Amino acid sequence: QVKLVESGGGLVQPGGSLTLSCAASGSNFVIHSMGWYRQAPGKERELVATIGRDSLANYADSVKGRFTISENNAQNTKYLQMNSLKVEDTAVYYCNAEYYWSWSSTRLVAWGRGTQVTVSS
Repeated sequence: QVKLVESGGGLVQPGGSLTLSCAASGSNFVIHSMGWYRQAPGKERELVATIGRDSLANYADSVKGRFTISENNAQNTKYLQMNSLKVEDTAVYYCNAEYYWSWSSTRLVAWGRGTQVTVSS
């Protein structure tokens, strides 16, 4: 299986910054794309940011100008730089990846188990 592990979450004051990382591990797989999602208490999981094959990033309106998604393809790792954090950003943040096995063109999806980000004074 392809395993995704998020890290970098924690408690931060409003206006602060955090950088989340997501590392994909396994063997004989290739990452096609990666993205970040979040789920706040009592809310549905929502897309935060994605980066496509054209290397253009897309962001939810609520995080535009504050969050930046990036990838290190060689390390199968993605990052989410979060600046000017707001209380409303409090959520469990999940990374996901679309991938395929080296011998297959069928895309599969993996999800991390999430990392908690709490923005509070």
